[in-house]
Amino acid sequence: MAKLTEISKPKANTSWGSGLLFFTVAIVAVALIVVQLDTYETVAYPLHELGETMYVPARKNSASLSGVEKIGSGQLIGPEDIIYDPKSGVAYTGCHDGWIKRVTLSDSLTESVVENWVNTGGRPLGLAVDESGDVFVADAYKGLIKVSVDGKVELLTDEAEGVKVGLADGVVVTKSGMVYFTDATYKYNYPSALNDLLEGRPHGRLLSYDPSTKQTKVIARDLYFANGVELSPDQDFVIFCETFMRRCSRYYLEGEKKGTIDIFAKNLPGLPDNVRYDGNGHYWMALPWDNSLMFTYTQKYPFVRKIFAFTLKHLRKMPDLMKFGGVIVLDLEGKVVGGYYDETWGMTSSGVKIGESLYLGSVTKPYITRLNLTQHPLSLIS
Repeated sequence: MAKLTEISKPKANTSWGSGLLFFTVAIVAVALIVVQLDTYETVAYPLHELGETMYVPARKNSASLSGVEKIGSGQLIGPEDIIYDPKSGVAYTGCHDGWIKRVTLSDSLTESVVENWVNTGGRPLGLAVDESGDVFVADAYKGLIKVSVDGKVELLTDEAEGVKVGLADGVVVTKSGMVYFTDATYKYNYPSALNDLLEGRPHGRLLSYDPSTKQTKVIARDLYFANGVELSPDQDFVIFCETFMRRCSRYYLEGEKKGTIDIFAKNLPGLPDNVRYDGNGHYWMALPWDNSLMFTYTQKYPFVRKIFAFTLKHLRKMPDLMKFGGVIVLDLEGKVVGGYYDETWGMTSSGVKIGESLYLGSVTKPYITRLNLTQHPLSLIS
C-alpha cells in the first residue's frame, strides 16, 4: 500500500502542474489577443537614424559629491525649468501646481528666499526672460504665455497653422524679441504625454512667434517629442531637442545656412530635456532618463509598447524605464565633454549654471538641487 501511495502522489502533482501550465498559457494567450484587438496603434521608430549610443563616463556623480544642497524644499513642487535674470538677480521656476516661483538666491541656504509670483492656471514648463525682464512661459496646458515684470499674464498663442498646441514645452527669446518654442506633441496633452512615446509617431513641432505681427509659424515638424530649446551665443541658430530620438538639431537664423536645419548632437547617452548655455562656451543639457536596455527594448518593438499602452490605459501603471539622470555638458560644436549624473538624479529636467553653482530642476522632486562647482569642478573628457 505504501508503494501505491508513493506512485500515485507524483501522478497527482504532475497533473496539477500541467493544469497550472495550461492555465497560465491560456491566460497569456487571451491577454495577448485582447491587447492585439485594442484599437491603439503603435509603429516602428526610425531606428536606422540612430547610431551607437555614445559613452560618457560619470566623472562626477551624486554619491561622491559632498555639500549637495536642496533649495526651497517642500515649496517647489516639480520645478521643471529654471531661468535666471542677471539684472534682478532672481531665478524663476515653474511648478506642478501652476505657480511660477521667484527664488532669490544666496550663498547661504537659509537665506535663499522662495516666493509665489504668478499662477498660470496650467503647468508652466520652459521659461525665458527677455531684455526688459518679461518672462515667457511654455505652459503645457495654455500654450505660449508672457508674464510682464509687474505680473500681468498674457496668452500670446496657442495654435499654429490651424493646429492647437498640445503641449508647449521649451522656449527662448532673442534680443530682437522673436520667440521660439516647442510643441512636444500636438496629439496628446500633458497627463497623457507618455502615450506619445508608446505610439512612436512624430507629433512634435518647433514654432516661432513674432510679437510685432502676432503670427505663429511652424519652423520644423514631425519631431519625436520636441523639447528643450536654446540660442547660440551669437544668436545665429537655435538648438531644439527631440527627446525620444536622443538628438538635438539646430535651425539657422543667420548666415549662409539661414532657414536650414542640421544635427547639433546625436546618439546622446540619455533622453534630452532642457538645454541652457552658460555664457562660457558650454551647453548644460538635462537627461531625465538614460538610454537603458529596458528603454531600448521598448523603443525597438512596437508590440511591447502596445502592451505597455494597454497596461497604462487599464491599470494606470508602467514599468520603470529609467536608470539614471542628471546633466551632460556639450561644447559649442555639440561634443559632450563631461557630466554629473547617477541613479539618484533621475527625472532631472534642467541644469543651469549660475555663478559658481549648478542648479538642477526636476519634474518630480520638491526642491531645486544646488551643486558647488568650485568644490566639484567639471572633469573634462579629453
